[in-house]
Amino acid sequence: MGEAPAEASVDLASSRRVAIFGGSFNPIHVSHVLAVTYALSVAPIDAVMVIPVYQHPFAKELAPYEDRLAMCRLAVGWLPSVEVSTVERELGGESLTLRTLEHLAATHPDWSMRLLVGADVLPDLPRWHRFERIAELAPPLVLGRAGLTPDPDDPPSTLTAPEPLLPAVSSTEARAALAAGALEAVRWMLPRAVLEHIVARGLYRGTDVKRT
Repeated sequence: MGEAPAEASVDLASSRRVAIFGGSFNPIHVSHVLAVTYALSVAPIDAVMVIPVYQHPFAKELAPYEDRLAMCRLAVGWLPSVEVSTVERELGGESLTLRTLEHLAATHPDWSMRLLVGADVLPDLPRWHRFERIAELAPPLVLGRAGLTPDPDDPPSTLTAPEPLLPAVSSTEARAALAAGALEAVRWMLPRAVLEHIVARGLYRGTDVKRT
């Protein structure tokens, strides 16, 4: 199993502008990593908090939380100004975006938060539980994705680019390749250390692939 480089020292206590990047990360892939690094490079933020879902509210089958947490740390935990957070494990129960944001707002009242999302989730945002409140706490920062054309009715974002930024990689596609044993096909989708962890732990082997 690949070992992660030493995690970067992130002093979120001194950060004021923090992007919240949550997801199943089942598994985390290269587009997730690119989203984090691009946002840190050009967005008006000081840090990114990556938060793997603890228990999916729609009962989706996920790899064990500790494995998904480890893969997030392998993929992005070593980057400066990035923290992989266990806040949803600490809160317990189903992971709900609003509950997590309200907890972070209460514990860090000096933070100015943004919700980092890919353009593929834009059509679903208005259907999230109390999305208006979510947008008040952490206005979305949206990153384009290959193959997706912005819809003028999508919620507005201050992070835009003339071309799609993220390759069309999905966790579902990666799991399908892993379940079929097609390691060569998946090498370009996953950070090397993440793939090594998956192979060593026997994750996603012969699984019934569903979208998560």
